[in-house]
Amino acid sequence: MKQPSARGDVSALVLATIAATVESAQDGLARLGAVTRAAVAGTPDILHDDDLQLALFCLYELHYSGIDGAGDDWEWNPDLLRVRQCIEAAFEARVRDEVDLGDLPGTTSEAVCAELFRLTGDDSGPSMSRFVSKSASNDQLREFLVHKAVYQLKEADPHTFAIPRLTGRSKAALVEIQADEYGNGLPARMHSALFARTMRELGMDDTYGAYLDVTPAITLASNNLMSLFGLNRRLRGAIVGHLAAYEMTSSQPNRLYSRGFKRHGYGENATEYFDEHVEADAVHEQIAGRDMAGGLVEEDPRLLPDVLFGAAAGLAVDTLMTRHIMDAWESGGSSLRRSEAMAS
Repeated sequence: MKQPSARGDVSALVLATIAATVESAQDGLARLGAVTRAAVAGTPDILHDDDLQLALFCLYELHYSGIDGAGDDWEWNPDLLRVRQCIEAAFEARVRDEVDLGDLPGTTSEAVCAELFRLTGDDSGPSMSRFVSKSASNDQLREFLVHKAVYQLKEADPHTFAIPRLTGRSKAALVEIQADEYGNGLPARMHSALFARTMRELGMDDTYGAYLDVTPAITLASNNLMSLFGLNRRLRGAIVGHLAAYEMTSSQPNRLYSRGFKRHGYGENATEYFDEHVEADAVHEQIAGRDMAGGLVEEDPRLLPDVLFGAAAGLAVDTLMTRHIMDAWESGGSSLRRSEAMAS
Protein backbone atom coordinates (compact mmCIF):
# COMPACT_ATOMS: atom_id res chain seq x y z
CA MET A 1 0.00 0.00 0.00
CA LYS A 2 1.33 3.45 -0.85
CA GLN A 3 1.94 5.69 2.12
CA PRO A 4 -1.16 7.79 2.89
CA SER A 5 -1.24 11.44 3.85
CA ALA A 6 -1.01 12.20 7.56
CA ARG A 7 -4.06 13.54 9.40
CA GLY A 8 -2.41 14.89 12.55
CA ASP A 9 0.62 14.67 14.79
CA VAL A 10 0.34 10.97 15.63
CA SER A 11 -0.17 9.66 12.10
CA ALA A 12 2.53 12.03 10.81
CA LEU A 13 5.03 10.66 13.31
CA VAL A 14 4.01 7.05 12.63
CA LEU A 15 4.46 7.51 8.90
CA ALA A 16 7.77 9.35 9.30
CA THR A 17 9.04 6.69 11.70
CA ILE A 18 8.29 3.68 9.53
CA ALA A 19 9.75 5.45 6.48
CA ALA A 20 13.10 5.60 8.30
CA THR A 21 15.35 2.81 9.54
CA VAL A 22 15.02 1.56 13.10
CA GLU A 23 18.48 2.92 13.87
CA SER A 24 17.76 6.43 12.56
CA ALA A 25 14.27 6.72 14.05
CA GLN A 26 15.05 6.50 17.78
CA ASP A 27 14.42 10.18 18.53
CA GLY A 28 11.15 10.07 16.61
CA LEU A 29 10.07 6.91 18.41
CA ALA A 30 10.64 8.51 21.80
CA ARG A 31 8.56 11.53 20.80
CA LEU A 32 5.87 9.33 19.21
CA GLY A 33 5.08 7.64 22.50
CA ALA A 34 4.48 10.92 24.32
CA VAL A 35 2.51 12.45 21.45
CA THR A 36 0.31 9.35 21.20
CA ARG A 37 -0.45 9.27 24.92
CA ALA A 38 -1.45 12.94 24.82
CA ALA A 39 -3.64 12.46 21.76
CA VAL A 40 -5.39 9.44 23.26
CA ALA A 41 -6.02 11.32 26.49
CA GLY A 42 -7.37 14.37 24.65
CA THR A 43 -9.52 12.89 21.90
CA PRO A 44 -13.25 13.69 22.13
CA ASP A 45 -14.12 10.35 20.51
CA ILE A 46 -11.51 7.93 19.21
CA LEU A 47 -14.03 6.29 16.86
CA HIS A 48 -14.21 9.52 14.86
CA ASP A 49 -10.61 10.64 15.38
CA ASP A 50 -9.00 10.77 11.92
CA ASP A 51 -5.46 11.05 13.27
CA LEU A 52 -5.61 8.13 15.70
CA GLN A 53 -7.62 5.82 13.45
CA LEU A 54 -5.22 6.37 10.54
CA ALA A 55 -2.22 5.83 12.82
CA LEU A 56 -3.71 2.58 14.11
CA PHE A 57 -4.62 1.46 10.59
CA CYS A 58 -1.03 2.01 9.41
CA LEU A 59 0.40 0.17 12.41
CA TYR A 60 -1.88 -2.76 11.67
CA GLU A 61 -1.00 -2.65 7.98
CA LEU A 62 2.55 -3.64 8.90
CA HIS A 63 1.08 -7.09 9.67
CA TYR A 64 -0.65 -7.32 6.28
CA SER A 65 0.85 -6.36 2.91
CA GLY A 66 2.91 -3.53 4.35
CA ILE A 67 3.33 0.13 3.41
CA ASP A 68 5.63 1.41 0.68
CA GLY A 69 8.93 2.55 2.16
CA ALA A 70 8.40 0.82 5.51
CA GLY A 71 11.00 -1.82 6.33
CA ASP A 72 9.81 -5.26 7.37
CA ASP A 73 11.72 -4.97 10.66
CA TRP A 74 9.12 -2.47 11.91
CA GLU A 75 6.42 -5.13 12.22
CA TRP A 76 7.51 -6.40 15.64
CA ASN A 77 9.43 -3.37 16.87
CA PRO A 78 8.66 -3.20 20.62
CA ASP A 79 8.50 0.61 20.75
CA LEU A 80 6.04 0.72 17.88
CA LEU A 81 3.99 -2.07 19.46
CA ARG A 82 3.72 -0.02 22.65
CA VAL A 83 2.34 2.88 20.62
CA ARG A 84 -0.15 0.53 18.96
CA GLN A 85 -1.22 -0.89 22.30
CA CYS A 86 -1.76 2.60 23.71
CA ILE A 87 -4.22 3.39 20.91
CA GLU A 88 -5.75 -0.10 21.05
CA ALA A 89 -6.55 0.15 24.75
CA ALA A 90 -8.54 3.36 24.28
CA PHE A 91 -10.16 2.03 21.11
CA GLU A 92 -11.29 -1.21 22.74
CA ALA A 93 -12.61 0.61 25.81
CA ARG A 94 -14.62 2.97 23.59
CA VAL A 95 -16.09 0.09 21.60
CA ARG A 96 -17.05 -1.72 24.80
CA ASP A 97 -19.01 1.38 25.80
CA GLU A 98 -21.18 0.82 22.69
CA VAL A 99 -22.07 -2.77 23.64
CA ASP A 100 -24.51 -4.12 26.22
CA LEU A 101 -24.70 -7.90 26.06
CA GLY A 102 -27.42 -8.38 28.69
CA ASP A 103 -28.07 -11.90 29.95
CA LEU A 104 -25.85 -14.56 28.44
CA PRO A 105 -27.36 -17.64 26.78
CA GLY A 106 -26.33 -21.22 27.41
CA THR A 107 -23.03 -22.54 26.11
CA THR A 108 -24.38 -25.15 23.71
CA SER A 109 -23.81 -24.66 20.01
CA GLU A 110 -27.52 -24.21 19.36
CA ALA A 111 -27.90 -21.62 22.15
CA VAL A 112 -24.95 -19.59 20.88
CA CYS A 113 -26.22 -19.70 17.31
CA ALA A 114 -29.71 -18.65 18.38
CA GLU A 115 -28.32 -15.69 20.33
CA LEU A 116 -26.22 -14.59 17.36
CA PHE A 117 -29.28 -14.71 15.11
CA ARG A 118 -31.15 -12.66 17.72
CA LEU A 119 -28.37 -10.06 17.87
CA THR A 120 -28.17 -9.71 14.10
CA GLY A 121 -31.95 -9.74 13.75
CA ASP A 122 -32.33 -6.93 16.30
CA ASP A 123 -29.98 -4.63 14.39
CA SER A 124 -32.12 -1.52 13.91
CA GLY A 125 -29.59 0.81 12.30
CA PRO A 126 -30.20 2.67 9.02
CA SER A 127 -30.31 0.44 5.94
CA MET A 128 -27.71 1.41 3.37
CA SER A 129 -28.57 -1.63 1.26
CA ARG A 130 -32.17 -0.49 0.74
CA PHE A 131 -30.98 3.00 -0.16
CA VAL A 132 -28.43 1.63 -2.65
CA SER A 133 -31.08 -0.63 -4.14
CA LYS A 134 -33.66 2.09 -4.71
CA SER A 135 -32.12 5.54 -4.59
CA ALA A 136 -28.32 5.80 -4.73
CA SER A 137 -26.86 7.87 -7.55
CA ASN A 138 -23.89 6.67 -9.59
CA ASP A 139 -21.58 8.92 -7.55
CA GLN A 140 -22.99 7.42 -4.35
CA LEU A 141 -22.34 3.91 -5.69
CA ARG A 142 -18.72 4.88 -6.14
CA GLU A 143 -18.57 6.33 -2.62
CA PHE A 144 -20.11 3.12 -1.32
CA LEU A 145 -17.31 1.15 -2.98
CA VAL A 146 -14.69 3.42 -1.41
CA HIS A 147 -15.99 2.59 2.07
CA LYS A 148 -16.11 -1.12 1.32
CA ALA A 149 -12.73 -1.26 -0.44
CA VAL A 150 -10.73 -0.85 2.77
CA TYR A 151 -11.76 -4.37 3.76
CA GLN A 152 -12.99 -5.99 0.57
CA LEU A 153 -9.71 -5.58 -1.30
CA LYS A 154 -8.07 -7.75 1.37
CA GLU A 155 -11.08 -9.94 2.14
CA ALA A 156 -10.90 -11.98 4.37
CA ASP A 157 -7.44 -11.53 5.86
CA PRO A 158 -8.28 -10.16 9.36
CA HIS A 159 -10.39 -13.21 10.23
CA THR A 160 -7.74 -15.59 8.90
CA PHE A 161 -5.46 -14.63 11.79
CA ALA A 162 -7.81 -16.69 13.98
CA ILE A 163 -7.13 -20.01 12.23
CA PRO A 164 -4.02 -21.06 14.20
CA ARG A 165 -5.73 -19.97 17.42
CA LEU A 166 -8.64 -22.39 17.08
CA THR A 167 -8.87 -26.17 17.19
CA GLY A 168 -11.23 -28.92 16.14
CA ARG A 169 -14.75 -28.11 14.98
CA SER A 170 -14.45 -24.32 15.16
CA LYS A 171 -11.16 -24.32 13.23
CA ALA A 172 -12.53 -26.59 10.50
CA ALA A 173 -15.59 -24.35 10.13
CA LEU A 174 -13.48 -21.20 9.86
CA VAL A 175 -11.23 -22.80 7.24
CA GLU A 176 -14.30 -23.86 5.24
CA ILE A 177 -15.61 -20.30 5.21
CA GLN A 178 -12.24 -18.77 4.39
CA ALA A 179 -11.60 -21.21 1.55
CA ASP A 180 -14.68 -19.81 -0.18
CA GLU A 181 -13.54 -16.24 0.48
CA TYR A 182 -10.22 -17.02 -1.21
CA GLY A 183 -11.85 -18.56 -4.27
CA ASN A 184 -11.23 -22.20 -3.39
CA GLY A 185 -7.79 -22.01 -4.97
CA LEU A 186 -8.82 -20.02 -8.05
CA PRO A 187 -7.27 -16.51 -7.96
CA ALA A 188 -9.91 -15.01 -10.24
CA ARG A 189 -12.65 -16.25 -7.89
CA MET A 190 -11.17 -14.70 -4.78
CA HIS A 191 -13.74 -12.31 -3.35
CA SER A 192 -11.13 -9.54 -3.27
CA ALA A 193 -10.59 -10.08 -7.01
CA LEU A 194 -14.34 -9.98 -7.71
CA PHE A 195 -14.61 -6.73 -5.75
CA ALA A 196 -11.68 -5.23 -7.64
CA ARG A 197 -13.49 -6.02 -10.89
CA THR A 198 -16.57 -4.18 -9.61
CA MET A 199 -14.43 -1.12 -8.97
CA ARG A 200 -12.91 -1.24 -12.45
CA GLU A 201 -16.37 -1.46 -14.01
CA LEU A 202 -17.20 1.86 -12.36
CA GLY A 203 -13.98 3.42 -13.64
CA MET A 204 -12.28 3.35 -10.25
CA ASP A 205 -8.73 2.55 -9.19
CA ASP A 206 -8.71 -0.96 -7.69
CA THR A 207 -5.25 -0.59 -6.12
CA TYR A 208 -5.39 -1.41 -2.42
CA GLY A 209 -5.36 1.84 -0.44
CA ALA A 210 -5.94 4.08 -3.46
CA TYR A 211 -8.79 5.94 -1.73
CA LEU A 212 -7.48 5.78 1.82
CA ASP A 213 -6.94 9.54 2.01
CA VAL A 214 -10.67 10.20 1.47
CA THR A 215 -11.86 7.43 3.81
CA PRO A 216 -13.28 8.84 7.07
CA ALA A 217 -12.23 7.78 10.55
CA ILE A 218 -15.35 5.74 11.32
CA THR A 219 -14.78 3.54 8.26
CA LEU A 220 -11.18 3.01 9.34
CA ALA A 221 -12.49 2.19 12.83
CA SER A 222 -14.77 -0.50 11.41
CA ASN A 223 -11.75 -2.09 9.75
CA ASN A 224 -9.41 -1.53 12.69
CA LEU A 225 -11.86 -3.41 14.87
CA MET A 226 -11.28 -6.58 12.84
CA SER A 227 -7.52 -6.20 13.14
CA LEU A 228 -7.78 -5.54 16.88
CA PHE A 229 -9.67 -8.80 17.30
CA GLY A 230 -7.63 -10.81 14.81
CA LEU A 231 -4.17 -9.78 15.98
CA ASN A 232 -4.73 -10.29 19.71
CA ARG A 233 -5.01 -13.91 20.79
CA ARG A 234 -6.91 -12.93 23.94
CA LEU A 235 -9.69 -11.68 21.62
CA ARG A 236 -9.92 -14.85 19.49
CA GLY A 237 -13.51 -15.30 20.64
CA ALA A 238 -14.31 -11.77 19.49
CA ILE A 239 -12.96 -12.27 15.97
CA VAL A 240 -15.02 -15.46 15.68
CA GLY A 241 -18.14 -13.63 16.84
CA HIS A 242 -17.41 -10.75 14.49
CA LEU A 243 -17.17 -13.08 11.50
CA ALA A 244 -20.32 -14.93 12.52
CA ALA A 245 -22.29 -11.67 12.65
CA TYR A 246 -20.71 -10.58 9.36
CA GLU A 247 -21.88 -13.75 7.62
CA MET A 248 -25.33 -13.61 9.21
CA THR A 249 -25.99 -10.08 7.95
CA SER A 250 -24.54 -10.38 4.46
CA SER A 251 -26.83 -12.33 2.15
CA GLN A 252 -29.88 -10.08 1.88
CA PRO A 253 -27.95 -6.76 1.82
CA ASN A 254 -25.79 -8.06 -1.02
CA ARG A 255 -28.95 -8.96 -2.97
CA LEU A 256 -30.08 -5.35 -2.60
CA TYR A 257 -26.65 -3.94 -3.48
CA SER A 258 -26.69 -5.96 -6.69
CA ARG A 259 -30.10 -4.50 -7.59
CA GLY A 260 -28.74 -0.99 -7.08
CA PHE A 261 -25.92 -1.54 -9.53
CA LYS A 262 -28.24 -3.21 -12.06
CA ARG A 263 -30.59 -0.24 -11.75
CA HIS A 264 -27.79 1.90 -13.19
CA GLY A 265 -27.25 -0.51 -16.07
CA TYR A 266 -24.17 -2.30 -14.76
CA GLY A 267 -23.77 -5.92 -15.78
CA GLU A 268 -22.25 -9.07 -14.38
CA ASN A 269 -18.71 -7.71 -14.11
CA ALA A 270 -19.98 -5.18 -11.58
CA THR A 271 -22.56 -7.31 -9.78
CA GLU A 272 -20.92 -10.74 -9.55
CA TYR A 273 -19.20 -9.84 -6.28
CA PHE A 274 -22.56 -9.14 -4.63
CA ASP A 275 -24.37 -12.03 -6.33
CA GLU A 276 -21.67 -14.44 -5.15
CA HIS A 277 -22.26 -13.39 -1.54
CA VAL A 278 -26.01 -13.89 -1.76
CA GLU A 279 -25.51 -17.62 -2.24
CA ALA A 280 -22.27 -18.18 -0.33
CA ASP A 281 -23.23 -16.30 2.83
CA ALA A 282 -26.63 -17.99 3.07
CA VAL A 283 -24.63 -21.18 3.64
CA HIS A 284 -21.86 -19.54 5.65
CA GLU A 285 -24.23 -18.11 8.25
CA GLN A 286 -25.17 -21.60 9.44
CA ILE A 287 -21.56 -22.81 9.50
CA ALA A 288 -20.42 -19.63 11.26
CA GLY A 289 -23.16 -19.65 13.88
CA ARG A 290 -23.32 -23.30 14.84
CA ASP A 291 -19.98 -24.86 13.99
CA MET A 292 -17.52 -21.97 14.25
CA ALA A 293 -18.94 -19.76 17.03
CA GLY A 294 -21.06 -22.41 18.74
CA GLY A 295 -18.31 -24.99 18.38
CA LEU A 296 -15.74 -22.64 19.91
CA VAL A 297 -17.93 -21.97 22.95
CA GLU A 298 -18.61 -25.67 23.44
CA GLU A 299 -14.84 -26.24 23.35
CA ASP A 300 -14.16 -23.36 25.77
CA PRO A 301 -17.27 -21.94 27.51
CA ARG A 302 -15.18 -19.10 28.98
CA LEU A 303 -15.12 -17.51 25.53
CA LEU A 304 -18.90 -17.01 25.32
CA PRO A 305 -18.83 -13.32 26.40
CA ASP A 306 -16.03 -12.59 23.94
CA VAL A 307 -17.86 -14.26 21.04
CA LEU A 308 -20.99 -12.20 21.71
CA PHE A 309 -18.96 -9.05 22.29
CA GLY A 310 -17.25 -9.46 18.91
CA ALA A 311 -20.58 -9.85 17.16
CA ALA A 312 -22.24 -6.94 18.97
CA ALA A 313 -19.20 -4.67 18.57
CA GLY A 314 -19.04 -5.27 14.83
CA LEU A 315 -22.72 -4.47 14.47
CA ALA A 316 -22.43 -1.34 16.63
CA VAL A 317 -19.45 0.19 14.84
CA ASP A 318 -20.86 -0.66 11.41
CA THR A 319 -24.11 1.06 12.43
CA LEU A 320 -22.15 4.20 13.29
CA MET A 321 -20.38 4.02 9.93
CA THR A 322 -23.66 3.52 8.06
CA ARG A 323 -25.25 6.41 9.94
CA HIS A 324 -22.34 8.66 8.96
CA ILE A 325 -22.76 7.73 5.29
CA MET A 326 -26.54 7.99 5.24
CA ASP A 327 -26.60 11.31 7.10
CA ALA A 328 -24.24 12.78 4.51
CA TRP A 329 -26.21 11.42 1.57
CA GLU A 330 -29.58 12.48 2.94
CA SER A 331 -28.27 16.03 3.40
CA GLY A 332 -27.03 16.08 -0.19
CA GLY A 333 -23.34 15.91 0.74
CA SER A 334 -20.47 13.47 0.48
CA SER A 335 -19.62 10.86 3.08
CA LEU A 336 -15.93 11.07 2.19
CA ARG A 337 -13.28 13.39 3.57
CA ARG A 338 -12.60 15.12 0.24
CA SER A 339 -15.20 14.32 -2.37
CA GLU A 340 -13.24 16.02 -5.14
CA ALA A 341 -10.73 13.16 -5.00
CA MET A 342 -13.46 10.94 -6.48
CA ALA A 343 -13.38 12.91 -9.70
CA SER A 344 -10.19 11.14 -10.75
